[in-house]
Amino acid sequence: MPVIRDTWFFKLDLTNIIPASVDGITLMNSLARSLGLHDFYQVGLWSFCEGYNDEGITKCSSPKTLYWFNPVAIILDELLAGATVALPSDINNILRLIRIASNVMFGSFLTGVCMNFISIFIAPLAVYSRWWSFPIIIWTFIGALLTALGAVIATVMFIIFRNVITSQAGLNIGAAVGTQMFAFMWVGATFSIFGFVIHLGLACCCASRRDVKTGRKKGSKAGYGADSGAINEKKVAPRKKLGMFGRKKSSGEAV
Repeated sequence: MPVIRDTWFFKLDLTNIIPASVDGITLMNSLARSLGLHDFYQVGLWSFCEGYNDEGITKCSSPKTLYWFNPVAIILDELLAGATVALPSDINNILRLIRIASNVMFGSFLTGVCMNFISIFIAPLAVYSRWWSFPIIIWTFIGALLTALGAVIATVMFIIFRNVITSQAGLNIGAAVGTQMFAFMWVGATFSIFGFVIHLGLACCCASRRDVKTGRKKGSKAGYGADSGAINEKKVAPRKKLGMFGRKKSSGEAV
């Protein structure tokens, strides 16, 4: 699907990569392909995809829990014999940090999304009683915290990754962060935080169904379904019988 293929955290462009040494390699339509590499690599949450500029994505790795992208291992594995690439020295120093950050990001996103999904079904309980509101506040706070944490880690990690991998100008490697993925990620985090704020307001400022029924707070009893029979119990004074032309009928007047 085009939407899924265009949604990625990070894209590594090796189209015009300059090798440190070349031994018996035939030049093809891109330097990367001549070295045995793909033109680009796209990094997602579960896996990565690779492909060529003229063909598009040709292959994606199998989805993996706690996945992290290791460009050094991929490039060294695909390079043809006799070719070497002088990658930035700083990239080896941050690989361990990338692995830890990727695992934390994956766990935060997965847990936060699951908690937010469950919140859809437990949120209506907040209108019944404050005893239900407080556990839901804690639940939505944790869900919002994990979602926002994953968004922050992803943003910082991939921006640093982009800056490090493009720091060596002579290597001619391109890199970019995915605008569409970052938009989805931050919109989700924002709505998650907004949901927590709503539940916090319900507990602090609004009246629950129990409060309205017991009279502790004012509210619409009809809206909460409380004392629905109260209106029916009110006694209505009987109308006085009127005679012809609207005059009150005297006791001795004939009908």
